Amino acid sequence: MKKLEEAILLAHVFSLQDRIGDIVAALPKATEVFSKYKIDFCCGGSRSLEEVINEKGIDGEAVLADLDTAHAEAQAMKDKQVDWREAPYGEFIDYIVNTHHAYTNQALSELSQLVTTILRVHGSSHPELSKLHRLFHSLKLELEQHFITEEEVVYPLIKQYEKDGSRETLAKAVEAFDQLESEHEGAGDILKEMREITSEYTLPSDACSTFDRTYALLQELETDLFQHIHLENNILHPRLRAELGKSS
Repeated sequence: MKKLEEAILLAHVFSLQDRIGDIVAALPKATEVFSKYKIDFCCGGSRSLEEVINEKGIDGEAVLADLDTAHAEAQAMKDKQVDWREAPYGEFIDYIVNTHHAYTNQALSELSQLVTTILRVHGSSHPELSKLHRLFHSLKLELEQHFITEEEVVYPLIKQYEKDGSRETLAKAVEAFDQLESEHEGAGDILKEMREITSEYTLPSDACSTFDRTYALLQELETDLFQHIHLENNILHPRLRAELGKSS
């Protein structure tokens, strides 16, 4: 029986000992699986899968099986995917800016009005909306400042390093990214608190269409931010640090 169980475990693409961030780096589609089980794959990417599922009381075999399915689906679409672990830095950065930064800036603008509207209309009967309003606008301010730092300071350093191979330029980029990662954690904490106070974005019985749109867009924003932070924390930053280590 023990040999059979070991054979079953070996059949999985990933193991419980793998780090969450490493799994998502190798299989971007794993984010769908981790979202299903409410596993933090961006700021919590350095933790092992085993540690997280034990903490949450999740069936590890079920998670591994879902990852196997996601891997099989990804293999079928392999030609359409970009492996960001190998892509040129310039291409990687342009993707983040044109895809994630562009989406987030648009969503933040729309959500600012929506969150304010539902507070005005429903705030008297739903006091959690006042806190949601404060948290969201705190998140909005943090992200806007964060993106400016990335686009005006950090990303130009990385592109310059890609051109000239300067270790000094690379060291400046890595140092700046160390600070940005702490900001990622702060944004992740706000997102979690927003989800908690809204009871997982559960709509109340008196919710209007604007209420519905607000909660739906907040969840879309959360999903996109998790993907964005994952790309930086678990792929882009480690690549740069590894190159800095090789050049020292």
